[in-house]
Amino acid sequence: MRFTVLATFSALITYVWLMIKVGRARKTFGIEAPRTTGNAQFERIFRVQQNTVEHLVAFLPSLWIFGYYVSDPIAGFLGLCWTGARALYAVEYYADAKRRGRGAALTAIIGLILLVGGTIGALVGAG
Repeated sequence: MRFTVLATFSALITYVWLMIKVGRARKTFGIEAPRTTGNAQFERIFRVQQNTVEHLVAFLPSLWIFGYYVSDPIAGFLGLCWTGARALYAVEYYADAKRRGRGAALTAIIGLILLVGGTIGALVGAG
């Protein structure tokens, strides 16, 4: 399961990076906790981090189920692609929230592949 572990690590490191960006943005734009509004650029940075944590809730279990029942190397590859898609999403969202489509779509497609593939793999008893 080393590839699944590495993909998990990359996703979590990306999430930590997004959390750090929110902390720095709070300082840069003078947005004191618990406020989450007040500056459009801060709000975009904050939404990327929040949206990523929302996706992690489904992504991580799906990744592990897929890795266990279908294929560890493929899970690792898809997990790294998911992390890359989240980075693309972040870049797009930071620039213009309306242009976040490619990263959002790739994230959703990869997550769906992991969820459906892992579920089918578990049901047929592969692994």
